[in-house]
Order: sequence, then structure tokens, then C-alpha cells
Amino acid sequence: MNGALVPPVFDVVSRNPVTVTLAYHVVPGREADFHSWGWAVLRTSARQPGFLGGGVLVDGEAEWHVVYRFDSEDSARTWENSVVWAQWSARADGLAQETGRRSITGSRAWFDSQTSRTPAPAGPPGPPPKWKLWLVNMSAVFPPVLLFNLAILPYLNDLNPLFRTLLLCLSVTAIVTWILMPRLQRFLKKWLYPPLQALRGRHKRRTA
Repeated sequence: MNGALVPPVFDVVSRNPVTVTLAYHVVPGREADFHSWGWAVLRTSARQPGFLGGGVLVDGEAEWHVVYRFDSEDSARTWENSVVWAQWSARADGLAQETGRRSITGSRAWFDSQTSRTPAPAGPPGPPPKWKLWLVNMSAVFPPVLLFNLAILPYLNDLNPLFRTLLLCLSVTAIVTWILMPRLQRFLKKWLYPPLQALRGRHKRRTA
């Protein structure tokens, strides 16, 4: 079973936490979409009261598992009975079919699941959604194009349109490639590639 699990948080184990594993049969060819869906669900559930951690695991080619952990069975059931969870479940239609649910109460089961196997290292994060890439590219391209049109083009009216356009493209692509895009990527790294630890950041602050 390959994947990554967010470790448990220790300040609430006295509340008899529960670990829930949802099994899914994923439609062949939709694995990447399901992987993105699973982590999006966990990022949403991380905002729910009592959330402790979670992960998306794969066993074989089509058997996938979404694992999440709450501080009590009531907290887990509240999340599963919420309108938000129902909306996320509807989004999985066409990607996968849920084949089972397993709930384990207590901390020992979680620790056993961590030590009973050695998970393979998680692969590199997938590419960001296309709408995020589009927004970053627009943020990098628009300022130099605007500046070029306002400050430089008025002085190049006598230049051949072909050379004027070529000069615009060369200038803008150089500014975007070497100046703006690297800085935007560094600044928006956490937004483009949300780290797995963000799922339990709220609880890390509590334990600190």
C-alpha cells in the first residue's frame, strides 16, 4: 500500500479518537483525478472540529483508501453527515465507487497501522490545477505588457509592426522568465503545492 499519512496529534488521545478508512474502486484512467479529489476532501475536513489527520492510500491499481482521523466517533459522524461531505461525495461520481467503510476506535490501532508496514516514499506532488497556472501566468505577463504599451510603444509608432511586435515579445518573455515568474512561484509555492502538513496545522499550533 503506497501513499502518505498525516501523523496523529497527541493532545486529544484521551477522547478515544476514531480512524475511518473509506475504500474506493477507482475508474481506470482516473487515478490522478481521484488522488486530487481525496486530498481536496481532506483539506476541507481539516477545517472541521475534531479533525486530527488523514491521508490517501493506494493498494494495487484500482483499490484506493481515504483515511481520516477525528477525536471521537461523534466528530467523524458529524463530518460524514454534513452537507459539505455530501457535496464532495457527489463530485466523486464518475471517478470511483465507494466499496466499504471501516472505523477503528482508539489510539493503538493508528500506531499499529503506522508500524505494521513500511510505506513507499510519497512521489512528487502533481501539477497544480490549470486555473492556478493560468492565474500565475496572467499575473506575470500582464504588468510588463501594460508597461510596454504605456511607456515604450508610443515611441515606436514608426517602427515596422513586425519588429515592434517582436520587440514586445522578446522584452516581455525575458522579464517574465528571469524576473517575475521565479519570484511568483516562490511566493505562491504553498498555494500551488499545498503541503501535506497543512492538513493538521491547526492542531500543531495547539500542541506547541
